[in-house]
Amino acid sequence: MELRQLAYFVAVAEEGSFTRAAERFHVAQSGVSAQIRRLEGKFGQKLLDRSGRTVRLTEAGEVALPHARSALAAVDRARLAVDELTGLLRGHLALGTVISHTVDLPGLLADFHQAHPAVEITLTEADTAPLVDALSTGQLDMALISVGSTPPDGIEIQVVDEQPIVAAVSRTHEFAPQTAVPLDALRDRDLISLPRGTGLRSQLDEACAAAGFTPRIAFEASDPIVLAQLAARGLGAAILPGEFARARPERLRVVPIDRPALRGRLAFAWRAGGPDNPSGRALARRIREAVR
Repeated sequence: MELRQLAYFVAVAEEGSFTRAAERFHVAQSGVSAQIRRLEGKFGQKLLDRSGRTVRLTEAGEVALPHARSALAAVDRARLAVDELTGLLRGHLALGTVISHTVDLPGLLADFHQAHPAVEITLTEADTAPLVDALSTGQLDMALISVGSTPPDGIEIQVVDEQPIVAAVSRTHEFAPQTAVPLDALRDRDLISLPRGTGLRSQLDEACAAAGFTPRIAFEASDPIVLAQLAARGLGAAILPGEFARARPERLRVVPIDRPALRGRLAFAWRAGGPDNPSGRALARRIREAVR
């Protein structure tokens, strides 16, 4: 029994057609048919019903299909394991990232691609909450997220950037003359914040709840630069990572928040135990080395 026979069988079962299965492998239809006939001869049973316009599985084929898929998957895993051992990585890496961040993600991925050009990478942008959900369900191998003092359940992190969370206000705002404001000073003030589901917003909500109040969010936007622009117009105090707040020093005053001080952290995250595939583990190693 040959692996290509199993692969052709799975392809015909999925496509419902010898022609489309042959196109998948860029081979002649007659070659696919011949290999599957040989496979059926080894089983001693017809696996495919060819009598209709669409090829269907026989009862024997229904039983054999999941085992054929498992065998092919096992071979792929063995190949990846050997490739990982020899430093020749292939495969696919699903990566997620928060929309706004201070990490040179393009540079990191460019370096990784140069070292492992056979690894395909897809990148998804979203807020922290859906990224964590996608990690937990296996839809993503890794994600760059915003986190508080503790990582989400079932998730391991590698912090790559940490900075204070501040109030950015216009020059005429009541906070502007102050060198710092306590968290309680935000009570009943118009605040400008990232939306729910982001790490920074979660930290703000949790800190305010611990202080006994709910923050009054006057405006929300998913882009920190937009928050800074709204604050510069005098529409409230924008709660931002310090670096974004300082991007417009001519129009904004950056006022640290203390008692307690809030800090934002960006971290690469993956399921507890590390990424499941070799390419994910290789990228995780590179990230750890980069932030030592």
